[in-house]
Amino acid sequence: MARLRLFASAREAAGTGTDALDGATVADVLDAAEHRYGPRFSEVLTTCRVWVNGDAVGLDTVVGPNDEVAVLPPVSGGCT
Repeated sequence: MARLRLFASAREAAGTGTDALDGATVADVLDAAEHRYGPRFSEVLTTCRVWVNGDAVGLDTVVGPNDEVAVLPPVSGGCT
């Protein structure tokens, strides 16, 4: 099971900031998350970036039980 970390709107849509999900790849983990958290989470996921252990990755990246899959929605703000 990979550790899933959710931030901002992804966390709000899922109702949690962390979880552990089965999956051999990032795509598998995200599919499991979509199944668990439903359509609102799926919608948010379309705008997110995914990182594994602090590195931006593709959906075909292999993950293991010691890996952290982070889902990062876009954020706004900054200086005016």
